[in-house]
Amino acid sequence: MDKLDAIFSPETIAVVGASTQKGKVGHDIFANILSGGYTGTLYPVNPKAKSVLSVKCYTGIAAIPDPIDLAMIILPPRAALGSVKECIKKGVKGIVIVSAGFKEVGGEGLEIENQIKALCTEAGVRVVGPNCLGVINPSPKISLNASFSARMPKPGNVSFISQSGALCTAVLDYAADKGFGFSKFISIGNKADVDELDLLRYYHNDPDTDVVMIYMEELSRPAEEFISEVREMTSGTNPTHVIAIKSGTSAAGAAAAASHTGALAGSDVMYDGLFSMAGIIRCKSVNQLFDYAQALAANKYPTGDKVAIVTNAGGPGIIATDMSEQSGLKLARFSEETVKELKKYLPATANFHNPVDVIGDAAKDRYENTLATVLGDRNVDAVLIILTPQSMTDAIGTAEAIVSIARNSIKPILCAFMGVVDVSDGVKLLQANRVPVYQFPESAARSLGALRESVKWLFRKILPQFSLEYERDKAKAIIRSYMAEGRTVLGELDGNEILKCYGFNTIPMALATTGEEAREIAGSIGYPVVMKIVSPQILHKSDAGGVQVGLKDGVSVEKAFGEIMKNAVAYDPDAALEGVLVQKMAPRGKEVILGVTRDPVFGHAVMFGLGGIFVEVYKDVAFRLSPMGRNVARRMVKSIKGYPILKGLRGEAPSDIEAIEKNIVSLKAMVDDLPMIEELDINPLFVHEEGKGTTVADIIIRLESKEEE
Repeated sequence: MDKLDAIFSPETIAVVGASTQKGKVGHDIFANILSGGYTGTLYPVNPKAKSVLSVKCYTGIAAIPDPIDLAMIILPPRAALGSVKECIKKGVKGIVIVSAGFKEVGGEGLEIENQIKALCTEAGVRVVGPNCLGVINPSPKISLNASFSARMPKPGNVSFISQSGALCTAVLDYAADKGFGFSKFISIGNKADVDELDLLRYYHNDPDTDVVMIYMEELSRPAEEFISEVREMTSGTNPTHVIAIKSGTSAAGAAAAASHTGALAGSDVMYDGLFSMAGIIRCKSVNQLFDYAQALAANKYPTGDKVAIVTNAGGPGIIATDMSEQSGLKLARFSEETVKELKKYLPATANFHNPVDVIGDAAKDRYENTLATVLGDRNVDAVLIILTPQSMTDAIGTAEAIVSIARNSIKPILCAFMGVVDVSDGVKLLQANRVPVYQFPESAARSLGALRESVKWLFRKILPQFSLEYERDKAKAIIRSYMAEGRTVLGELDGNEILKCYGFNTIPMALATTGEEAREIAGSIGYPVVMKIVSPQILHKSDAGGVQVGLKDGVSVEKAFGEIMKNAVAYDPDAALEGVLVQKMAPRGKEVILGVTRDPVFGHAVMFGLGGIFVEVYKDVAFRLSPMGRNVARRMVKSIKGYPILKGLRGEAPSDIEAIEKNIVSLKAMVDDLPMIEELDINPLFVHEEGKGTTVADIIIRLESKEEE
């Protein structure tokens, strides 16, 4: 038996702090459990009252003669602590602390919350909250509404987790309006004990839950633990679909940083990486959360990306077509047999090709015949039906026909019944039969795209991990020596020594302090060469006029040395100039960027994207966290918009994408071994043709300072 059963399916509940005064939380929660038809036994606890809503009151939890599964505590922090001690003594299995005034206010509240957590951990009692809305289980077997929301949702196969109690009440209102049902519903507040991962484990094993919706404010678990566990839940033969909305998505969290990677990092892009690696579908709004949940809860999935659109109005059909393509779907091309069959049922003015326009005067039979015909086409993986209310429209009849066909179809059918009043009866019928229905075609098309993404995740290719060897001890010795010298910024000359230990292909180079020395170095490594200023204060060399490329002879090298030094002094008169780096010019290739930043919550995150000087303008980058392996690296490379450039456009040879993947895996191994690395940019990393590898053209590494240790 799972310990959370005591919270979701208790046989006995004590409401500690139950009140006789209407409007008080202690009264309303007790009233909601009572009026919700709870199938277990309920005990109010209040030493000052004889009864609450005609139910006999007890002076304390110890006075209740029966064992208690769940204690709902609605008391201020100090009194709550005392009550928790009594609950532990009584042998209570689960506790929900609804009241506020704990960690969120700091000081004594935080101390008391920590004490409660320690006591319950030691006793093996699970705690939800403090500062939460409560818990709801609409199953007729339990019928539990232990929350301060008076609304009991319908039973369904979607479970909900939220940190915010206020959002929960709004979500319950919205769900009621949409006829949307839940399996379990919980607000977790401060997460003193039970958090998202605990609940995801529970929901994954719950036969009544197929989909989980999460409203997340921040993650309190190590990212690697969360990703590893959730990825197992969203995969395999019995997956739980998880969709999430994350608050606080503005770029304000991105810190000022020395590297492109640091500048582009922020908590929001980290969550993108986290969700992507765990197989969680991210939503941008609560509306979208419900849209996707409705589609996933129907438990029908497209085996491909080809969609048929059936509409009684041209405009919405065009909108649905555009949105489908934006959502990664394609319009199905009908077979000749399908077109021939459609011509039997549709008027001559109809469009027999995709999207099918059944014309505004379409009644139930026209929709029914068209839907059955396009569903039978092998080229069709899913159908999107649009109905706009016109004088001849039979919304309820059309809905009945759709429900009848949907029952016998394994292909998903999503509907957009546009309007409100005229189509409401049809919408309610579709909702009651778990046929996903939306007010606008854009929402339906986007949700179908999310369904397709979930299928792609489930059937993703899993390749064996790379077998890579590194010179770890050598790298650690090199970096220790730099830190002993008090150096916190490493350029190419030093950084390349570390990269070589992790299998990166670097190019011959040496530091020149005079023009003559630069000429000698260039002659020994071979022309053409690149020259770059070396200064701890000048991190972005191009901005300072500190880079010259394609130098082919000694005269131009000596001249370039003088110009680079002059430009550097003009750019920053106080900068310490160590000299000019003379570097063999890298063979041509596509420019990408690899980077690392150390996030205070998530640890080291690796960034990949298209590189060069415009990286912060285009921001076509992806971040990923631990655990990093070949498959994560592969999906990371494929996730950027510029991926087709690497695949080869207009007859160009494809780039060595496998070499990039190896570099990403190696870079993560490097920062795992060398945690003192705070930020790192390899920009550009030249990617050559398939089979020819990559070459590091420029690198900057920032190490933690002594004070940060």
